[in-house]
Amino acid sequence: MKRIFFLVAFLFLGGEVLMAQQINRVIVDPALHREVLTGLCNRKGLETGLFSTWFNSQYKNYHPDTNILKQLAPEINRVQFTVVFGSWCGDSKREMGRFFKVLDDAGYHGHPKIIAVQRTLKAGDVDISDLNIHRIPTFIVDYQGKEIGRIVESPKTSIEADLLSILNKTKDK
Repeated sequence: MKRIFFLVAFLFLGGEVLMAQQINRVIVDPALHREVLTGLCNRKGLETGLFSTWFNSQYKNYHPDTNILKQLAPEINRVQFTVVFGSWCGDSKREMGRFFKVLDDAGYHGHPKIIAVQRTLKAGDVDISDLNIHRIPTFIVDYQGKEIGRIVESPKTSIEADLLSILNKTKDK
C-alpha cells in the first residue's frame, strides 16, 4: 500500500514539475544565439528574472491617459486578450510593460494568454499558426470568443486609445 501511495505521489508531483517547466521556458534561440522566452508565459516570467529589467522599466515609466482609462474601465473586463511577443524584440520590450500598465490601471481582472516566440516566430510546442502572426508584439482582443481587433507592433495612437477604439466595437453587441 505504501508503494502505491509513493508511486501516486511521485507521479502527481512529477506531473506538476513537468507542467511548471512549460511556463516561462527559456531557451537559447538558434537564430539569435542568446536566451529567449518561448511558448506559454505568465506575467511573473516578465516581472522577475532575466527579462524583468525592460518589462519593469516600461511598466513603471509609462503613464497612460487617465481620461481614456476612465472610459476603458467599464468595458475592459468584457474581453479577453492573447499576446504574442518576442523577449528579444525591441518593440515587444517597449510595449509589454506598457500594455500591462494599461490593463492594471483600467482594472482588468483577467489573465491574458501570453505566448513568447523565437526569432522564427515559432512558439516552441505552442501552435500559433491559427493566430496569423507576422509581426510582434501582437495584442489580440477577443469578445465572446471572436477576435474584434488587434494591435500589431506599435499602437497607432497609444495602447489605451487603441484598446478603447477596439472595445467600442462591443457596445453595439
